[in-house]
Amino acid sequence: MALPVTLQSDERLVLRKRRHMLFLTWQMGRVLLSGLIPIIVLLIAVDQITGLDGNNGTITGLVAAVWGGFWLVVAYFTWYRYNRDEWVVTNQRLIDSIKHHWFHHQISSADLIQIEDMSVNRSGLLQTMFNFGDLRCQTAGATQNFVLRGIPDPAGVLGIVDAERDAARRELAHGIASGSTT
Repeated sequence: MALPVTLQSDERLVLRKRRHMLFLTWQMGRVLLSGLIPIIVLLIAVDQITGLDGNNGTITGLVAAVWGGFWLVVAYFTWYRYNRDEWVVTNQRLIDSIKHHWFHHQISSADLIQIEDMSVNRSGLLQTMFNFGDLRCQTAGATQNFVLRGIPDPAGVLGIVDAERDAARRELAHGIASGSTT
């Protein structure tokens, strides 16, 4: 899949991350249960009260089909958003790209040298067992916080972003120092 932004001529891709697969599994399970449980309850209730033969069965089947169709669409967009919600780290910037649906794409970007503080939050049994959590990057820019939610190995990502941020700052300082001597 192509990057959500075009890299500048002197920019290189360092890391590309999306949420942990367990996040998608949890969301899809929630969506499927929200769709299936009411259908099962409806079918059992109608069968117990009036039976599923004749018009009752037809109407109940139509209601169940519309309800199930709605939740299939919700499941599709849950999967779509998971696959199009990503964070990109380059040697110059941090990019947050998310597509909620076909007609909505939001991209935020922060220069690595603007990142002031970073913290990792892993809480709970599943996040600890499967090594995923949140990485919060506080910046000096207009978008003050970048939160990479539910990413695998957040401490490792913090180390990579931190190393690239330090390299970008050294390069900036070197450029300023060599520019001041000429």
